[in-house]
Amino acid sequence: MINKHLASQLSQFGSASIYEAQGAIGALDSGIKPLCHSMHVSGPAFTVDIRPGDNLMLHYALLHTQPGDVLVVDAKRFIEAGPWGDILTEQAISKGVTGLIINGSVRDAQVIKTLGFPVFCRGLSIKGTAKKQPGQINVPVCIGDTVINPGDYVFGDEDGVVAVPQQNLAAVLKATQEREDMEAIYREEIKKGSSTVDLLGLRDTLNKLNLA
Repeated sequence: MINKHLASQLSQFGSASIYEAQGAIGALDSGIKPLCHSMHVSGPAFTVDIRPGDNLMLHYALLHTQPGDVLVVDAKRFIEAGPWGDILTEQAISKGVTGLIINGSVRDAQVIKTLGFPVFCRGLSIKGTAKKQPGQINVPVCIGDTVINPGDYVFGDEDGVVAVPQQNLAAVLKATQEREDMEAIYREEIKKGSSTVDLLGLRDTLNKLNLA
């Protein structure tokens, strides 16, 4: 329950702020985009490792998810088929799953948007998949250069997706709040006439580069 409360507070901030406050680590690569710019997702990762072009393990995973989970799926960057579509979305909603992040494509995009189910993916594909190949659930998966473990918390918005290890939630929340407070001060100072060069202490660097 403590992690849930911390994650709820952290979800009020943008993914970019969380990423920076965490030490500029944990971001999924920029190829992972929301289906709709207004989509947001946050929650503990239920990880799924699937074979490219096959979605059997997604059907299996939905037998085991808990309300509040976010499905984080490694489809090996394969974008020429959509292992996720409208029927799986309906099933996920009925199970209380709060979103999908997939290292691959989806299809039935318009229906998914209408249902309001947050999906972050690498692309769209009209093509369907087989339902034959084994895979794994609740194992570490890697998207881009970020490893996501089962139970890590993921936060996604229009800027992208960042993963935070559950044991780091309190520290990252504190750092993110401090960063937001500092940026609020910067905004006020800029309105008063200050420059970002002075606020960020960039004059020495500019001088060294003969850019004074």
